Amino acid sequence: MKRKNISLLLFGLMLCIGLVSCTSQKSTLDVTSEEKALFDSDDEEPVEIADDETEYEIIIIEPGFNTWLNSIARPEGYYSQSFLESRNAIMVTTWNQRAMQPLRWNPNLYEMQINYDPSIDYGYEVNYKLYNYFIYFQRKYNQRLGPFLPRI
Repeated sequence: MKRKNISLLLFGLMLCIGLVSCTSQKSTLDVTSEEKALFDSDDEEPVEIADDETEYEIIIIEPGFNTWLNSIARPEGYYSQSFLESRNAIMVTTWNQRAMQPLRWNPNLYEMQINYDPSIDYGYEVNYKLYNYFIYFQRKYNQRLGPFLPRI
């Protein structure tokens, strides 16, 4: 069986380079000291979601994200799948637009486009972890991927 991939590979240490010069939308977020510690973590345990039923996979390599997901993010089931899908569609669109504009947006943050089709049912787990990665990313790098504040 072929496995389709939604791959998001980010290397946190490289992402910090050039943040000062990055043109981005700034927002004031209440980032806790616990979150800040996770943002500075060297823990690079990848988050992998592979579901044979849906045949889709997402791999996220970002220091601190796995621990953040398990300790700070809202638990699975908190959001409905339709909520996650609608937010992911918005944030993927913004992400991909920025990935295609490396002179305007920091190419160390937006390294590659994300292949996400809102008309495909990726299942709850893929949408949950992708959504939470976007929240983590926005809070860590002070970015906005949509018209809403990235809250927990």
